[in-house]
Amino acid sequence: MNIVTAWLEQYGYGVIFIALFLEMLALPLPGEMLMSYTGLFVFEGKLNLPLSILSASAGVTAGITLSYWIGHWLGRPFVHKYGHRVHLGEDQLLRMNVWFEKYGDKLLFVAYFIPGIRHITGYFCGVTRMPFRKYAIYAYSGAIFWVSLFISLGRVLGPKWEAYHQTVNRYMILFGVASALLTLLIYFYQKHRQRALAALMVLLTKGVRHFNSLGKVRFLVLSSFAAFVLFVSLMLGLIQDFLAQEFNRFDEVASYVILSVFGPEWKDLMNGFALLGSIYLYGPLIAITAIWIILSARQKLLELSFLFWVVIGGEMLDEGLRVLFHRPGPVAAGYQIFNTFPSEETLTSISVCGFSAFLMLRHYSNNLIRISAVFAVILLGLLVGVSRIYFKVQFPSDVAAGYVFGGVWISLNVILLEILRILQTNEIMA
Repeated sequence: MNIVTAWLEQYGYGVIFIALFLEMLALPLPGEMLMSYTGLFVFEGKLNLPLSILSASAGVTAGITLSYWIGHWLGRPFVHKYGHRVHLGEDQLLRMNVWFEKYGDKLLFVAYFIPGIRHITGYFCGVTRMPFRKYAIYAYSGAIFWVSLFISLGRVLGPKWEAYHQTVNRYMILFGVASALLTLLIYFYQKHRQRALAALMVLLTKGVRHFNSLGKVRFLVLSSFAAFVLFVSLMLGLIQDFLAQEFNRFDEVASYVILSVFGPEWKDLMNGFALLGSIYLYGPLIAITAIWIILSARQKLLELSFLFWVVIGGEMLDEGLRVLFHRPGPVAAGYQIFNTFPSEETLTSISVCGFSAFLMLRHYSNNLIRISAVFAVILLGLLVGVSRIYFKVQFPSDVAAGYVFGGVWISLNVILLEILRILQTNEIMA
């Protein structure tokens, strides 16, 4: 790798183009490392960021284009005979067939993040005669995204890149796997939409029968239960990592990235974001939600009770968790901060704003209002969390734990509210 970096420093954009071009032909070259060092050289002012991304994108797209036409012209017999020399043997062809049957052509976009897959997708698509136009749309867009992400990460991390390389690579692989799973879900839904809806109706029917003592069970209850299971799983994983003290590297990398992206010029904005996680937002929001319940809701007492329980109970939960875990937080302004796990601000943001948004989702049928409410909660939570990390008063793992514990709390209370609502309605009807 020292030789490649020396060439990179001497010849610059030409080395970037040639190295990534050859890697896409399945030669054993370290593409991620090269792009990371390219980002480091951009950080040091030796290379230009747009030209680096342009050279890398051109190299990758040229490589995957040539590999596609090689596979297309020579065909399956040639690949069977000589494919093992570029890691495209019979086993790899079978594996790629399985992947494309499951994930479809969208796999091309995320294949760059999956080791051993990106090098042979071009040959495979050519051999299987995938239409070049379809291949180019997904493969080229994925290539540009891949090189832009790695070069930008190298630029942001700067001289810390070598220390963080293994950690970042692990998260990139996880990102690739998660993207592939998301692609699978979208592809499955699009291809089997009618069957999926039919299966969902069967599931709902079984749910109604199972909970027949409660009457008609709303889809919202099942969705909240699914969210509750997901957040509980994440919570157990967080607790396990906390006890094993495995947050250090994640906190170091995430903090460094945020502080590199958001410099001193963001201080005033960050002060504003921090206010979003305080009583200055929660107070008026709670009051407006309570007034709206009194004026519009049918089951006023029930919803008001849950509103105040979510707020007060959430504060009690957060206080108890922070005392229980008793985690030493960052050192800010020369003082050691304690009891930062989970973040009080992000847990409260998810709890209070999430419950208010739920009531909006529950009582309004306008899709624009529903979508806006969901995105507002997500954006607000992210801004509050970033401000906590920016001012070094909480670790990134504290912020993430606040999201997860807040998600557990809000989904649990939504389920309880809907069940009590149904029981109360059935009692009135009886």
